[in-house]
Amino acid sequence: MLNISGLEEGIVLDHIPAGKSMEIYKHLGLGHLDCQVAIIKNARSEKMGRKDIIKIEGGLDTVDLNVLGFIEHKITVNIIRNGEIVEKKTLRLPKKITNVIRCKNPRCITSIEQELPHIFNLTDEEHKIYRCMYCEEKYK
Repeated sequence: MLNISGLEEGIVLDHIPAGKSMEIYKHLGLGHLDCQVAIIKNARSEKMGRKDIIKIEGGLDTVDLNVLGFIEHKITVNIIRNGEIVEKKTLRLPKKITNVIRCKNPRCITSIEQELPHIFNLTDEEHKIYRCMYCEEKYK
């Protein structure tokens, strides 16, 4: 059995669908952090069959929960202090996301004005549909 040592202070992202951890790693910019990050891929899970887990040393300020909620809102975020889980956060789809995805509409103002932030609003929570704030283009 594989054993990755526990954290004294940090965050454990649990219940990540198998194979999604590298996408999360990239979108959260975890490679740019000056702390330890452990990725466990294809861990056995009774509930999910297989899952990924990410352990991040440091405080909750290292993770953008909106980005995480957009990528996979069923992830559990465990806050660790003094080696113990002190809080569990469940994620939701964020109402608005900024600079996570890009508008593909060539007529959108973001195609012309490169410095504008790419802002998408959640328009249909059931179907996880986001639309560009400027042109209403649906994200696919």
